[in-house]
Amino acid sequence: MAQDVTRRVGAPGRQTVLVTGPTGYIGRAMIAALLQEGYSVRAALRQNINAGSGDVDKQVRPHVVGDIGPTTDWKAALNNVQAVVHLAARVHVMDERAPDPLAEYRRVNTHGTLRLAAMAALSGVRRFVYVSTVKVNGEETAGAPFRESDPPRPCGPYAVSKWEAEQGLLRIAADTGMEIVIARPPLVYGPGVGGNFRAMLKWIQRGIPLPLASIRNQRSLVGLGNLVNLLLLCVFHPAAAGEIFLVADGEDLSTPELIQRMALALDRKPRLFPFPVPLLSASARLLGMNNACDRLCGSLTVDSGKARRLLAWNPPSSVNEELRNTAEWYQRQTSLHPAMS
Repeated sequence: MAQDVTRRVGAPGRQTVLVTGPTGYIGRAMIAALLQEGYSVRAALRQNINAGSGDVDKQVRPHVVGDIGPTTDWKAALNNVQAVVHLAARVHVMDERAPDPLAEYRRVNTHGTLRLAAMAALSGVRRFVYVSTVKVNGEETAGAPFRESDPPRPCGPYAVSKWEAEQGLLRIAADTGMEIVIARPPLVYGPGVGGNFRAMLKWIQRGIPLPLASIRNQRSLVGLGNLVNLLLLCVFHPAAAGEIFLVADGEDLSTPELIQRMALALDRKPRLFPFPVPLLSASARLLGMNNACDRLCGSLTVDSGKARRLLAWNPPSSVNEELRNTAEWYQRQTSLHPAMS
């Protein structure tokens, strides 16, 4: 697929791409894909680290920009850059202590993003790829999957800050002519994943019985390899300019189906038992775990047909292949660091 991308948009030559959030698991995979295609890559870092240390590939030129916000100086990092892939963000904070969480999300995700985009336009950057979130569409679907044309219904500070950033980016594009591409992924999984997905891997690996067999939902996911493949296509594909794309693997799964697939990838037996969903929800409320329960029990599906039609994109890996890659990474990590298991 990567070779197809190069043929479609022309050889990368000396094109330089600035990647923010380069030490995250999506950032690392994005950088690896860009390097493999022959692009020159710069990494925007909060603090200085050694290139080749494992956090950033030795072929990458690092630029320290400090904290991302409304006053960040991007000038040096943007010099002679043709495209930006903006991955850095303030994501969900489990133990939120900010007196005004929305203001904190806006500072990084909205004002920080628009500061970068405005300076990128002034620096002559041709394309700006922004990784947003499906949460801009909403938290749950009932029947029909989300589409790009649906009215946005962001809920919560994180989603609101991302939606406001999207709106600001489109205004900058209209004012400057810089090409904006917005991707809204659902849950991303793959080597390096954390959060609830990693916790689920741990539960399955340990053989912990899970009361989730009665759940009848549908959720769209996107494997890391599939997401990066689309983002790579968005960097220079002519038809991507000015577009918003929902992205998913193309096979929606219920929570029990996902656990069964994960168990297979881990070479474990899934240990699921039935439990009434209303009681599960009530128990989650008592434990203050409403959000986690909503994700396990609710449905959220997306239609990624637009990317397939407009960009001729097809996910290069199946769900099972992406889960196998994730499981192999997790097993390597737990063998090296037994305390993780």
